[in-house]
Amino acid sequence: MNTPTPTSPPLAPSSVRLGVLVPLTRPGWVEAGRHLLAGLDLAVREVNDAGGIGGRPLELVVRDTAADPARAAAAVEELAGLGVAAVAGEYHSVVARAAAARAAALGVPLLCSSAVLDGLTEEPTEWVARLAPAQSHGWRIYADFLLGAGRRRIAVVTQPSVYWASGTRVLRDHLVPRGGTVVELDSNAFTPEALCDALVERGATALLLLVGSPEPAVPIVRAVRGDRRLAEILIGAPAGQPEFAGWAAALGDDGAGIPFLRYLPERLGPLGERVGKQLRERLGEAPSFVAYEGWDTVAVLAEVLRSRGTDRAAIAASWPRVAVEGTRGPIRFSRTPGISVWQWAWPPIHVADRDPTEPDRFRILHAG
Repeated sequence: MNTPTPTSPPLAPSSVRLGVLVPLTRPGWVEAGRHLLAGLDLAVREVNDAGGIGGRPLELVVRDTAADPARAAAAVEELAGLGVAAVAGEYHSVVARAAAARAAALGVPLLCSSAVLDGLTEEPTEWVARLAPAQSHGWRIYADFLLGAGRRRIAVVTQPSVYWASGTRVLRDHLVPRGGTVVELDSNAFTPEALCDALVERGATALLLLVGSPEPAVPIVRAVRGDRRLAEILIGAPAGQPEFAGWAAALGDDGAGIPFLRYLPERLGPLGERVGKQLRERLGEAPSFVAYEGWDTVAVLAEVLRSRGTDRAAIAASWPRVAVEGTRGPIRFSRTPGISVWQWAWPPIHVADRDPTEPDRFRILHAG
């Protein structure tokens, strides 16, 4: 009688690895990083619950960029060495630019979730695609909102940054030919109180916060809100600072009524509603548009991996063939004039603010 030979349990299928770049520590925008990662992670769990990628689980290999371009570039190199199929994520534009340059040089496909800087790479590349709208597109929509609201004497308070300088240029190029003026005020040269004096002297009808949050944005808002001479000025934040719960927690009622760009449709469809409910449960608060960007990132990459496999060159070659239903609408990539990467043109955009009568509720003020 033959005794059955013991057999080893079958090996678990090796995972398909995706590198992820997110700001999780200061000076990075930690709240944005947390929302982005929540969206990425939720989508991965859904992919794996549905059988993964050809039976192989999808795995995120997360690296914290801390808003440091050099750290992001080094992370891309490390992730490439670890054998990831692609890299995804990042919120900060200047950081994403460094990551994109390194990914293109190494031949690693990168899908940028949130960064908007037009010049994401110096030269056109086949390796990089982007979900977020280009800054020139979104900020022109914001400029149209300002004109429609009768705000033509615009002051921008800035910090040194390629991103803020690019935003200022977009606003000036769009507003000045239409009768507007744009004056720059360096946040490092003014105390919040002195900034208020400068706004009064210049007769500004709007102040745009092209600065980091909470510092120096929060003290500036408090000073302007507390200055009776500026009771009629509009404070704006096109980069989206008021989207996050930390803004409302820091400023309370003073943080309401500050319009910002939001990359969401006016009304989510069934997929967006379902994902939004799950994101709220995970985050313990309302999900920002950045969380939806994270989910959509994995939805795109999962579809590409299922159809094209894990070969990096094949993934990069698939950008123009992507057709995926995202939380905010159908996603396709194309070549857009002036944009060096494959671009979703365009995700839905509107200008919103926190309702002064109910700061936890958002009002849509202008649709792009």
